[in-house]
Amino acid sequence: MLAKLALRNVRRSAKDYVVYFFTMTVVVALMFAFNSLIFSKDIRAMFEEVGILEVMLGLATFFIVLIIAWLINYMIRFILEKRSREFGIYLLLGMEKRQIAKLYMRESALLGAGAFLAGIVFGVLVQQILMSILYSMVFSDYRINIEFDRGCLIMTASCYAGCYLLALLRCRRKLKKMNIHSLMNAARQNEEIKESHEGLKQWLFPISILFLVLFGIWLFYGKGWGGHTILLFLIGLVLVIYLFYIGLSAWIITYVRRGGNAVYTAQNLFLLRQFASKIKTMQFTMGTLTALFVLAFLGCSVAMMFNFYENGMLPDKMPFDVHIHSAYVEDDFAAELSVIRQHVPVKEAYVYHIYENGTNQMNVWLYTHLKVFGDMYQKADGTPDLEAIRDKQNFTYCSFDTYMSLSDYNHLRKMLGMDAIVLNGDEYLIHIKDRVFRETGDFSKQLVIEGSDGRLRFAGYHTEPFSQDGHNGGDYVIVVPDDEAAKMRPFYSELAVQLEQTAPKDLKKSLDELAKELDYKSFDAIANMDEDTVFNGTECAGSDSILVWGADNLVRDNIVVEMKCMLSTVIFPLTYMGLVFLCVALTVLSVQQLSDASKYKFRYKVLRQIGMDTKEVSGLVLKQLFLFYLCPALFAAVISGIIIGFVGGKFNFYAGTRTPSAVYFGISLVLFLGVYSVYFVVTYVGFLRNIESER
Repeated sequence: MLAKLALRNVRRSAKDYVVYFFTMTVVVALMFAFNSLIFSKDIRAMFEEVGILEVMLGLATFFIVLIIAWLINYMIRFILEKRSREFGIYLLLGMEKRQIAKLYMRESALLGAGAFLAGIVFGVLVQQILMSILYSMVFSDYRINIEFDRGCLIMTASCYAGCYLLALLRCRRKLKKMNIHSLMNAARQNEEIKESHEGLKQWLFPISILFLVLFGIWLFYGKGWGGHTILLFLIGLVLVIYLFYIGLSAWIITYVRRGGNAVYTAQNLFLLRQFASKIKTMQFTMGTLTALFVLAFLGCSVAMMFNFYENGMLPDKMPFDVHIHSAYVEDDFAAELSVIRQHVPVKEAYVYHIYENGTNQMNVWLYTHLKVFGDMYQKADGTPDLEAIRDKQNFTYCSFDTYMSLSDYNHLRKMLGMDAIVLNGDEYLIHIKDRVFRETGDFSKQLVIEGSDGRLRFAGYHTEPFSQDGHNGGDYVIVVPDDEAAKMRPFYSELAVQLEQTAPKDLKKSLDELAKELDYKSFDAIANMDEDTVFNGTECAGSDSILVWGADNLVRDNIVVEMKCMLSTVIFPLTYMGLVFLCVALTVLSVQQLSDASKYKFRYKVLRQIGMDTKEVSGLVLKQLFLFYLCPALFAAVISGIIIGFVGGKFNFYAGTRTPSAVYFGISLVLFLGVYSVYFVVTYVGFLRNIESER
């Protein structure tokens, strides 16, 4: 009996909660697809960074489970309140509370099980899309391969069932405590709007906006950002979000009371009263939805930042197909070239030296002027702390300034397809990373580069990609005429190679194994050396801070794949969380409106009776839904836009990308509007159907 009744009720209510069912299906599909990346044997075999991906996806799943648990609990309580009168009638007819609780739990379990099964089926498609994207990122071909790993299914089912079970048990306890009176009146509780001190509360609206502006100013111009400052900022931001809705509802109510000019224009009075009552009864929920929208915007935008970095900066970091460093100036790289030629045809190979003349002024200037170092290498009076620079072995720069001869420089430029440079005998130039130069500007007047016959004249900067993460210097190299370089001491040796074709995936591994066979290049030997004797200060990596890859053996085709894999461990989880948070928030908005349609049916019937036609009613519904949907989305867009503007600027500064922050936010906004439109259209169509049924 109960089973048949539960099945009938599920079919009956499916139309009202189709958005909820759809969202749970999408969530299960995303959980299954992303979990499959953790358990995929192909991924494990191909990517060494699978451990990092597992940790990041596991962390993302943890937060997603929390928000899904909140959604399920919210929806089960919401549906219970909407059907409380029905359950009250069941009590009047003689059913026991235990039977009603069992009935409702069966209904919810059936709905959840249906969404889970549909989600697994849809998840197979999403899985193939994710695998295809991941393989294309690392330049590999992917053939459709459907995997149903037992661990993946168990993990997905456990997370999903755990959330449902906790919500159902809590709802069961609530049902057992309710009586006929409370059940019959539960659905009316949200209709009761208690207005008190609205005149005072309305000031929270402009105050929250003012504080949001102050937070934005503090974000961009504040100094000394530490753990306590960030915590204080987050607490203040959360308070602003929730106080905003308290103030907004009070402000609208006060505005209507005093008969503002817009109140009696068209259907504004109806819309304002509807909107104010909904905000009043959903203040905490609207604040939570705004927070979810903000997190969705931030997650997607940060994912876009790393995606732009991946596509724009990685090729620039390693312009040569193969680049090998040696601390020994006598090295002819014969063994390395032999290994390379065994794997792939060589188009051109060039051995050269990086020089030093015992000076350190370029390094000192960068240590004391780049923002990444702050005042770490400065004394209290702002002068360079040479002792700290000498003692601090952080491998950012070599122990001496790095120089290159003009002939070597032009040969390398020719290998990269760039024009040759001409220098007079008394000139020098600086080849520096574009990211660093955009921060420093021209600082040549603060340098004194001495030649054999006196001071050399500065001839300009060059900022093309030039492998300056420890090979052609760290961040920079000073180019001098050959006569001047010949009088300097060779500092370390380099081998630059251009290949005839793409490097095989095991070339870097072979070169690293060769390095371990050669004592002086053994990474294990480096780890056991004293800091003062590590290759006599020839090891450096530059000042990059977003993604640093310092290695003696660089094989571009191999390392770009590895770096893309590392970046995917950030991009995929952030996109995953952003999509889930967005769908959850939009689901709550949609279900609220669709469930209230039966209540609004009478109101719209009255509007028809006083002269509104069907087209005007449809337009009024559109305005009502648009206002309800727009409020949290617009507020979240303003908040996240401010934060993304700050974070995007910092990301560009440290990563060297040039993409404006508005682009990161714009892409996120477009994706948001795409998902938003789907939910809005479904809600609009469902709302019209509900108010027009049984007219």
